[in-house]
Amino acid sequence: MTIEAAFENPFLAQSELKEFINKQAEIITPEIEIDSVYEDSLGKVYRVWSGMQFIGKCYQNLEGKWVAQPFSNEKLIFCNTSDLAIAIIVALNELLVVDVA
Repeated sequence: MTIEAAFENPFLAQSELKEFINKQAEIITPEIEIDSVYEDSLGKVYRVWSGMQFIGKCYQNLEGKWVAQPFSNEKLIFCNTSDLAIAIIVALNELLVVDVA
């Protein structure tokens, strides 16, 4: 679409921009899946997967903190929310890519 056409039909231009952004998001966004299992020592554990690859797990400890345990790192990371724990696991597995143009 040319610049002139964008001014003539701004709704079409906006639609094409949204489509472009969605396609770019599909390219750089990893596909993450989460399931859960019960472990005797930890209780309910949420496992984080990137495709078929296990990348870490998180669970809530007795103090109410969420513990992130990335597969690529033996350290335990304590968080306030499960979402943050999962984001840390994804980030430490280098699946989040920031594209700076």
